[in-house]
Amino acid sequence: MKTRISWKGNVSFLAESGSGHSVLMDGAPEAGGQNLGPRPMEMLLMGLGGCTAFDVVMILKKARQDITDCVVEIAAQRATIDPKVFTHIHLHFIITGHNIKPQQAERAIHLSAEKYCSASMMLKQMVDITHNFEIINDH
Repeated sequence: MKTRISWKGNVSFLAESGSGHSVLMDGAPEAGGQNLGPRPMEMLLMGLGGCTAFDVVMILKKARQDITDCVVEIAAQRATIDPKVFTHIHLHFIITGHNIKPQQAERAIHLSAEKYCSASMMLKQMVDITHNFEIINDH
C-alpha cells in the first residue's frame, strides 16, 4: 500500500492513494490554512470510521441481518500539549434495518474492534476506544 502527499502551498497538502483517489487536506485559518479540506488528524478519524463501518456492514450482511444503513459518529479528545495525540475515541454506531438483532450488532462491532479493523487495532495500542450503538427499525 502506498500514498503520496504533495504540498500545495501554505499548509495545504494533496494526498493521493495508491488506488487512484485523492483528497485535499488543509489547516485552519489560525494555522495558516484556508480551510479547503479536512485536517490530517480528522482524516485519521475518518479512516477509523470507514474501516470499522465496512467491517460492521459486512459482518451483519453475512449474519443475514437486513441492514439498510450504517452511520458511525465519532467523538475524540486530544491531548492539550504537543504531540496532541488522541486520548479517547468514542464510536457511536447507528444501524438501520429490518428486525436487526441487538446481539448481532454488538457482535459485529466487537469483531471489528477486536479482530478485523486494522485502524482500530493500531489506535487502541495508545488510545482508549469505546463503542456503543443504537438500532433504528425500518418499517
